[in-house]
Amino acid sequence: MVHLGIGGQYNPGDAAVYYFPTTSEDEINFIESKKVLMMQKRDVVLTAVFSSLVALLIIVGLAAACYFYHKRRRKQEDDFDDDSPEGGQCSRVETSTVAKKSKLNGFLSLKTPLISTKTLGAQLDSLSRTTGNAPQAKSPAGSSTGALPPEARTPTASNKALQNVKGDHPSVSQDMAFLQNRSISLVDMYIDNSEPSENVGQIHFSLEYDFQNTTLILKIIQGKDLPAKDLSGTSDPYVRVTLLPDKKHRLETKIKRRTLNPRWNETFYFEGFPIQKLQSRVLHLHVFDYDRFSRDDSIGEVFLPLCQVDLSEKPSFWKALKPPAKDKCGELLTSLCYHPSNSILTLTLLKARNLKAKDINGKSDPYVKVWLQFGDKRIEKRKTAVFKCTLNPVFNDTFSFNVPWEKIRECSLDVMVMDFDNIGRNELIGRILLAGKNGSGATETKHWQDMITKPRQTIVQWHRLKPE
Repeated sequence: MVHLGIGGQYNPGDAAVYYFPTTSEDEINFIESKKVLMMQKRDVVLTAVFSSLVALLIIVGLAAACYFYHKRRRKQEDDFDDDSPEGGQCSRVETSTVAKKSKLNGFLSLKTPLISTKTLGAQLDSLSRTTGNAPQAKSPAGSSTGALPPEARTPTASNKALQNVKGDHPSVSQDMAFLQNRSISLVDMYIDNSEPSENVGQIHFSLEYDFQNTTLILKIIQGKDLPAKDLSGTSDPYVRVTLLPDKKHRLETKIKRRTLNPRWNETFYFEGFPIQKLQSRVLHLHVFDYDRFSRDDSIGEVFLPLCQVDLSEKPSFWKALKPPAKDKCGELLTSLCYHPSNSILTLTLLKARNLKAKDINGKSDPYVKVWLQFGDKRIEKRKTAVFKCTLNPVFNDTFSFNVPWEKIRECSLDVMVMDFDNIGRNELIGRILLAGKNGSGATETKHWQDMITKPRQTIVQWHRLKPE
C-alpha cells in the first residue's frame, strides 16, 4: 500500500508498516484445551440425553408390562365368573367361607347326611360297643413287633373294659355325636365302593384291641394271588402300614422273596391309642414289590376306616386289593341327590386326592368347573373357589340345579378339575361326565342311575379323573 505526500508525491518515509503478530505455543495449547473441553461437555450432554431416553423407555416398558399383566388377570377373573347365573356370585362367596371352615376344622363340615340312616345306624351300633371314656393322649409312632404282658391280652381285661364302656355315662352321648360326624367324614374320604378294575390279589389280616393298655394290635397274615412284577414271573412283596391321616409314621413287613402267595405272620402294636382316637383313624395297607435297583412297584392297597370295625370281636378280614391309579390325574369325591318333589338336582363336591401337579413347584391351584348339559347343549355353569398349592383340596361345596323329573335321564353334569394360572390359560387336570346313558365310565353311569333309583337319598362315590 502506497501513501502520497503533500502535493501527491510519493514519500517512502510515509509508508505504513504493518506487523503480523505470531501465535505463541501457549495460545495454541489454550485453544486446543478449550476445544477438548467443549467436546467433553457435548459428550456429557449427549450421554445424559440418551440415558434419560433409555430410562424413560424402561419405565414405559415396565408400566406396559404391569398394565397388560393386570389386564390379563382381570380378563381371567372375568372369564372365571362369566356365564354364571344370578346366584353364581353368592355361591362363590359361600364356597370361600365353607372352604375356610373346612381348612380350619380339618374334616368335612357336612350339613346333610351323606350316608343313609340305616347304614349309619349299623355303624353306630358298633360304635356304641367300642366307645370308651379313656383320656386323650398324644399319639406316638406305632411300634413294630414287640412283646406285651400276657395279662394285658386276656379276655377278662377286655370284657371288664367293655362293661365299663357300655355303662350309662353322661359323656357317652356327646362322644357318640362326635364320632358320628367323624365316621361319616372318614367313610367319604377313604372308601371307594367301585369294583377293582383288575384283579391284583387279596390280603388277609386281623385286628384286636387291648383296652387296658389302649393298644391296637394288627396282625398281617398272608397275601394271595398277587400279580407278577418281575421278569422271573414272581414278585418280592411286602406290606407298608399307616394309620391315616398320619403319614409320617409307617411300618413295613419283611420282604418275601419270589412268591405270589406270601405268608408274613407279623404283628404290629400301636400303643397309646384310646378308643375314641381310633375312630378318627383309617388303616391303610399298601402292598409293594421290592426292587433293588429301581423304585418299588405298587401292587395294590386297602383302606379300612376303624370306625366301621367292632374291635371287641377281634375281627379277621380278607380284602381285595385295589390297583393304583394309572392315569395319575387324581380322584374326585362327589355326591348326588335328586328331589322329585321340587325338581332339584344337588351335586356336592367334597374333596380330591392325588391330583396331577401342573406347576413348577410340584403343586397345582385346583378348582372345579361344572356344566349342566342337555344333550350337547350347555345350560348352566358353576365353579368352586381356587385352592392354592395343593394336590388334595377339600372343596366341600354344593351346587343345586333345577331339573324336571321328565328331563333327569336326558341331562348330564360335566365336572372338570382345573388348575388356575395367573399368567396363561388355565389347564385341565382331569374330568368326569356324570350321566345316565353316556357317562365317562361305568362308575359315573352307575352313580347317576343310583341317584335316580334312590330319590331323596345322597349317593357318595369316588371317581377317577380322566385326562380328556
